[in-house]
This record gives sequence, C-alpha cells and structure tokens, in this order.
Amino acid sequence: MSDATRAVEAIWRIESARIVGALARYTGDFALAEDAAQEALAEALVAWPRDGQPANPVGWLMTTAKRRAIDTIRRAGVQREKYEAIAHDQDEAYADDLDVERIDDDVLALMFVSCHPVLSKEARVALTLRVVGGLSSEEIARAFLVPVPTIQARITRAKKTIAAAKVPFEVPSPDERRQRLAGVLNVLYLIFTEGSTATSGEDLIRTDLAREARRLTRVLIGVLPDEPEAYGLLALMELTASRFPARTDAAGDPVLLEDQDRTRWDQGAVRRGLAALEQATPRGLGPYGLQAAIAATHAVADSVETTDWERIIVLYEALGRIAPNPIVDLNRAVAVAMAHGPLRALEIVDKIAEDRRLDHTHLLPTVRGELLRRLGRTVEARQELERAAEMCTNDRERAVLRQKVADLP
Repeated sequence: MSDATRAVEAIWRIESARIVGALARYTGDFALAEDAAQEALAEALVAWPRDGQPANPVGWLMTTAKRRAIDTIRRAGVQREKYEAIAHDQDEAYADDLDVERIDDDVLALMFVSCHPVLSKEARVALTLRVVGGLSSEEIARAFLVPVPTIQARITRAKKTIAAAKVPFEVPSPDERRQRLAGVLNVLYLIFTEGSTATSGEDLIRTDLAREARRLTRVLIGVLPDEPEAYGLLALMELTASRFPARTDAAGDPVLLEDQDRTRWDQGAVRRGLAALEQATPRGLGPYGLQAAIAATHAVADSVETTDWERIIVLYEALGRIAPNPIVDLNRAVAVAMAHGPLRALEIVDKIAEDRRLDHTHLLPTVRGELLRRLGRTVEARQELERAAEMCTNDRERAVLRQKVADLP
C-alpha cells in the first residue's frame, strides 16, 4: 500500500462522517450523499497515488463528492431546485473555517439517521460503521465474519428503508433526541460487544471492532458533550478494553478473570475509563454507567480476593432495577458466589433458570456447572459443563469448557 493510499484511508476514516453529513444536508438525500461520498473515495484512491495528495484533502473529497452527486441528479432529471442548491459554490474549496456547530449537527444527524428505529439491529450496526465510521463493506464483513455481499445487501436495504420511510436528515428535537439517544448508544454498544466478546469463530477479541466502537462513542460525545450516559458507555468500553491484553494467553486461549496477570491490564485505558466515569457520575448513573462502575471496581483491585464484591453486588442490584435482564442477575450470582459462597449463588441461578430466558445461551450452564463443581456435586457439574460446551459457538471458549469437564475428578 502506497503512502498516498494510506493517507486517503486515514483521512476518510476521520472525516467521512463530516463529508457524508454535509452532502446529506446539501442534497436532502441520505442515500445519494453516501453513494457520492463513496465515489469520491474511489476516485481519490486512484488520483492521489498518481497525482499526489492535494493541499486540502478534505476539500478535494467534498468537492469531488458534490460533483458526483450533481452528475447523479442530472442523469436522474431531478427537479432543478435540488440541482441549484447543491451546485451553489460547488467549485470552492472546503473552507477551513466551517461553522463547527453546523459540522456537529451534520455528524449528529448522520448518527441518528443511521440508528433510526425503522431499521433492523443488523442494518443499524452496518450502516453506522459504513457512514459514520467510514469502514468499507469488506472491513465490516471481515469484522463480523460474514460474506461481503451480505453486508452490502444490508446497507442497500437500509438506505432504501430510510428513503421509503421519508426519514428526514436532521437533528431530532430535544425531546425526540432523548428518546432516541438510547438507540444510538445501543448500536455503539453492540459494535463494542461484538468486538470484545466474539460469539463465533476462533477469535475471542476483535480489537479493531472494539476500537472503532470507542472512537465512534468519542465522536458522539464530541457533538453531545452533556449526555452523561454517553460518558458512561465510553467508561464501560475503556475499562473493559483495559483487560484485553490479559484475557488471552500466547496461544489465543481465554484466561479467566481470577487467573489474569493484572500487570498486563492497560493502565492508560483504566485511567481514561475512570475519567469518563467521573463525567457520568454527577447526574446519576444509567445502565452503562452502572456497568462501568462495576468494571471500575475490578480495575482498582489488586486481585480477585481484594475485590470489593459487596459493592459489585449492590451495583448489579441497582442495574437490575433500572434495566432488568437475566444476564445481569447471572452476573450478580457470580458476585454473590465470590462474596458469600456457591450455595447462595446457586439459589439465584436456579431461580433464573426457571423463566427459561437463557435457554439459548451457554452462559447459564457454564455458571451453574462451576458452582456445582465448587460444591463438590461432580456428576451434576459434568452434565452442566458438557451442555455448555455443546451450546457454545466460540471454538476457543468451547475448548476451555471441555477442558473443565476433563479436569473433573
């Protein structure tokens, strides 16, 4: 890869949201804006290595994209008013002193459109990575371990759905923004979760995807600096990512929390996470903030034994009240086991099993099998761990579960 090609990709990754957002505002057509921006990117990948990087690379991309949009409008014979609006000052360079608030509004509108509730979860994730994150279809497909045509189809369907629903390209009103912000945060969380806890294949952690989720969350905070739950989400991501270096061994196999070398935890990520948590705390913690507080309790402890498990139990109880979820209850049971022993925790786990909401995942039999092992109920533990291994879709995690079975007396 040439230096010019690297420059194109780096600038695109950083500036694509501003470019697509500005184009969408100019044209009033989200799909047209994204297509024109992609055409400008493709042209830059050819022109810059040949002719050299322009003095104003962002201006070059913006001007080229506007011209491609105009060409499309001309070919389609769209109303003259739209053509005149986008054609205005088309040849001027992208100004260095653009109104920052207008840029922020463009990026914010782009995020809310990409995460609009008319789209499926999968479409929201793919579209956000494409138009806000600047990732190619190939990069997204590689990150999610799916064929490129699958991702391309998701993005195409998403743009058609947005057009059919006549979703306006605009920042929602304050009341609507509050209602829909949770959806935007959820998309960013889904991207990070996919990167930090891979559910299939051989890799346990996809650091590139987790890193992109953190970058996009910082972009959101940059345009919405007064939203505490955005800081809570960033804190959760940073504190979780701080453990990435210790979560796998040299062979790539998983290392449980109690066995991790805490000197390998990324202290820079810990500091960033704690700083973000401080920004979230004054106005009360939401679901992401509470999860970040739990992660922070782990991060400041020297070992599993010195961890404040009672505080973690209280935080999980608070999280369960504002965001009821059987996974939250299962994690609380693990904390109870650490603080009060496996018997009390098993009572909680058995109660969770009664509502059958976790029948589809290996997590419940994994936890139950470990509690039974600690209680010396080996036959039952073997049955649970074998069932967990059968249900697990991640190859390396499945191997760990099978080793647990083999280690039983």
